[in-house]
Amino acid sequence: MNAPTEVSAARRREVVDALRRGTVPQAGLDLFAVGLDRFTAALDEDIATIARGGSAFHAIRGEYGSGKTFFARWLAERAKRAGLATTEVQISETETPLHRLETVYRRLTERLATATHRPSALRAVTDSWFYTLEEEILDAGEVADDDDKALAVAVDDLMEQRLADVARTTPAFAAALRGYRTARACGDAATAEALIAWLGGQKSVAASARRAAGVRGNLDHFGAMGFLQGLLTVLRDCGHPGLLVVLDEIETLQRVRGDVREKGLNALRQLLDEIDTGRFPGLFLVITATPAFYDGQQGAQRLPPLAQRLATDFTTDPRFDSPRAVQLRLSGFDLPRLGELGRTVRDLYAGAARNPDRITARIDDAYLGELAHAVTGGLGGNVGVAPRLFLRKLVADVLDRVDEFEDFDPRLHYGLTVSSAELNEVERNAAAADAGDIPLDLP
Repeated sequence: MNAPTEVSAARRREVVDALRRGTVPQAGLDLFAVGLDRFTAALDEDIATIARGGSAFHAIRGEYGSGKTFFARWLAERAKRAGLATTEVQISETETPLHRLETVYRRLTERLATATHRPSALRAVTDSWFYTLEEEILDAGEVADDDDKALAVAVDDLMEQRLADVARTTPAFAAALRGYRTARACGDAATAEALIAWLGGQKSVAASARRAAGVRGNLDHFGAMGFLQGLLTVLRDCGHPGLLVVLDEIETLQRVRGDVREKGLNALRQLLDEIDTGRFPGLFLVITATPAFYDGQQGAQRLPPLAQRLATDFTTDPRFDSPRAVQLRLSGFDLPRLGELGRTVRDLYAGAARNPDRITARIDDAYLGELAHAVTGGLGGNVGVAPRLFLRKLVADVLDRVDEFEDFDPRLHYGLTVSSAELNEVERNAAAADAGDIPLDLP
């Protein structure tokens, strides 16, 4: 799989720089995604459904190191290209417990992004929404361009119409939006900022700002559902037909207290039920978890109604897994796929290298296979957790040196070493040696 020739130098650089640091790039994941083609058509159908006002849900299933987070971010890039907004929430016992949907909503808005705005895009989206409403009214010729007072009244009326469904259960959402717009019009930046924070579910918002908008207290569990519904309405009106929400690492529920686990599982079940009833048009919900969460008695199986909603048959050969299923199984990497990943990144790097011919000549496919085998050996033979370290070594230790130094030959001048300091927790657990450097001779 060769890197596309039309890739810009900036995109190449952003991806290569991140791989050199051992991190997942913020963009450009499609440039080196390997083994995900089988999901593309079905997921694009889901995105099209969202754009038509529908909703969708998938549960990503895979062991640690199988690429669940990568898959979710790759999907987010596809969603952004289709105009959707996206957000990723890491579920954790202390900071983002699943049973507290108000906290999940707060993290959701903090990580809200679009193709043109990085997190948090909440204020930009809100401003865009009010601008869209104003333009709609002016285009209809109902209000003169210079009649600011009449325009403000007309915008308030139109806003109430658009949020009518939300206001029936969560009137505070519309009230806060109205207060935000009024504060901006009056030049009261502090109140406007406070109300945007309150709309984002933030705590400790000044009481004076809440009073100005006629809202009370902080967001609660049930109010969060209404706020999410309101956010979807705002996004749709300002040109974003939907929102991809990724709830990552749901399996952390298995490690919490029994009563907290029950509440978290029930919150997920409740959210799926609301999606099924059509309450959230434009919502694409994705969760990620290990097989133990889906199959074990400390996970989804503990709540039979949830287990029924997530049930998927995995008794057949993985190559016959349906990409339309509720659960999508990620099989992880094997050595051939790791080699394919190396070839893809090598070709991507060569496209912007100073000496591309030297890159392709000295780092041939056979060498990439040897490097993949050696890195995997340093991790106890666990190929599934090897991609991050493999790509970091490939870019920083091999590709950069071949490009910079004319007489550098990786087979002669490079001996792979893996220090425990450069491994993450999962990689350390998989490593085949004790603390210290692990010398590995390449063939």
